[in-house]
Amino acid sequence: MAGLELLYSSVVSKITCPQDVVVCFVHWEIVRSGHKCIGTGDQPQESDTKSELLPSGWNDNKELFTLRYQSKNEKSYLILKAITVDSTLIFNLMDSATEHVSDLTVNVSDYVDADNLQAFDSVFKSTEELTKKVQADLLPPDSSSKGKSSKKTEKRPLRESDQQPDRNPLFTPPRHPQTGREPYWTDPMDPFAAGGADLDPFSGRSGGMIVDPLRSGLPRSIFDPSAGIPGRLPPGAVPPGARFDPFGPVGQNRPNPDPDHLPPPGYDDMFM
Repeated sequence: MAGLELLYSSVVSKITCPQDVVVCFVHWEIVRSGHKCIGTGDQPQESDTKSELLPSGWNDNKELFTLRYQSKNEKSYLILKAITVDSTLIFNLMDSATEHVSDLTVNVSDYVDADNLQAFDSVFKSTEELTKKVQADLLPPDSSSKGKSSKKTEKRPLRESDQQPDRNPLFTPPRHPQTGREPYWTDPMDPFAAGGADLDPFSGRSGGMIVDPLRSGLPRSIFDPSAGIPGRLPPGAVPPGARFDPFGPVGQNRPNPDPDHLPPPGYDDMFM
């Protein structure tokens, strides 16, 4: 990885623990993304200068590393913090311009050989995997896209709405598009459309306020009211084809409810 060896050689004398190695690596990934380090701490200082190197005192605090970065066009201002928790490092990167915050947790022993801290050739275990984690989870989206590898955008088939840009997505298609029949609803701008099914029952329009069980279009029983209801309605009492709503259950009489099902209030009061 070009440049990392030179950076590591410039700070190898100050590296005393595996956490220093990981912070150095993450620093180099941020520099590769188009930023330069301007100092340590949270607040700007008069001695801040843009550099690809790590500033003086960058690893004085082994429990909390704090570094500040700025992009070359000075539009992005990053604050990197790394907290040591047992054998892991928890990174937090905040872009003050966009208020974008990202986090990354690194198990130090998975990427650093603690027995070879002074040898660059053997100190890192898997730089490629660590690079992918830093670019995917820590760096801002606009910065991580400047790396070496760039993912090709997958082409997806155009939907019908994409092929017809003038098509109204709220348009309701007809119910019978294959047969060419017109939709059953009427023109809402027609002033005579309201109540048309009631004003003209033979127009074939659906809806309306008049309920006709014989012409509702729903499946109905084969009961013929003109034949009468045994024990209730004699035959011929209802003319054939007349509208008729049965006033009782058709067929056998339903059993009467048990008197104990719905007792009246105070039924056990002897004075009622």
